[in-house]
Amino acid sequence: MSRKTLLNSKEIEIILHRLACQLIENHNDFSNTVLIGLQPRGSFLANRLVDLLKNEYGIKNLELGLLDITFYRDDFRRRDEPLEATPTEIDFLIEDKKVVIIDDVLYSGRSVRAALTAIQSYGRPDNIELLVLIDRRFSRHLPIQPNYKGRQVDAINEEKVIVNWKETHKKDVIYLDNTVE
Repeated sequence: MSRKTLLNSKEIEIILHRLACQLIENHNDFSNTVLIGLQPRGSFLANRLVDLLKNEYGIKNLELGLLDITFYRDDFRRRDEPLEATPTEIDFLIEDKKVVIIDDVLYSGRSVRAALTAIQSYGRPDNIELLVLIDRRFSRHLPIQPNYKGRQVDAINEEKVIVNWKETHKKDVIYLDNTVE
């Protein structure tokens, strides 16, 4: 097994600022926009972006929700072990709002499909966009593409993108693991 560093903490910080600026360009003061982080890993990215938008760019009244998609996945009945859901924390309506779904890695697109289904339980949004930190192009099973992406990676199916956040791993770093010997 080999491990290659895709992004170090400095590069991740630069990308987070760029993504925050792109969101500001398209959503101005976020008065009609809500951010939804996909539990569990997308919540770290969503929280970081909200922190940047509020503290570095002075955006007030940002609404952030955290969505669990466990039981909306198309493979949840195929697993041998029981699934544990993470709590969904959405305490606002998304009716007629612009929604930005946030996840760390876009791979097959199945998680995003599940999120699109789950989000309907909270209303009918005006528009839905997708923001990801890593876009693994050429790996899609569904026709889903991000509106905002931190970095695009060409990885073969045996490779894994590992995102480590300082909140859980003491430093920000993204690896590409090759499990093929």
